[in-house]
Amino acid sequence: MKQTTSVPDFTIRSATVDDCALILSFIQELADYEKLSHEVVATAATLAKTLFGKKAYAEVTIGEYKGEAIGYSLFFHNFSTFTGRPGIYLEDIYVKPEMRGKGCGKLMLAYIAKLAVERNCARVEWSVLDWNEPSIQFYRSIGAAPMDGWTVQRLDGSELTDFAQQFK
Repeated sequence: MKQTTSVPDFTIRSATVDDCALILSFIQELADYEKLSHEVVATAATLAKTLFGKKAYAEVTIGEYKGEAIGYSLFFHNFSTFTGRPGIYLEDIYVKPEMRGKGCGKLMLAYIAKLAVERNCARVEWSVLDWNEPSIQFYRSIGAAPMDGWTVQRLDGSELTDFAQQFK
């Protein structure tokens, strides 16, 4: 799939297994920006297996300007028991710094919203770091609302492994 957009020379396409090194480079750039580089343990091989293997756990789009990859999004379906419908959770959206402010990121996010509508999803959700004011302002400008009163919880690493052993 390759979609033309209203920004001249900007297209959005579905990623393929051949894009795993590119996807990993975008993940690393995003992690650098978010000051979380130390948390990246993904490899091109793990991405190939989890994104394009027998069971694909997420979908990826690549934004291209004049044929050059300038950003990506990674998302997957979640489910709302309250609405009884699926949703899309946007794990990552990233545009190279030199391409920001040209409307590419907005179109990438609008494309995901379009997919959500086409797939009868009730919502699109994502997280943003509380210090990332430029992104927060952008999200407010498109009508996104913070989920006050909700706090993300995470169980990973040895805590995940240890807790899993409690199931007998």
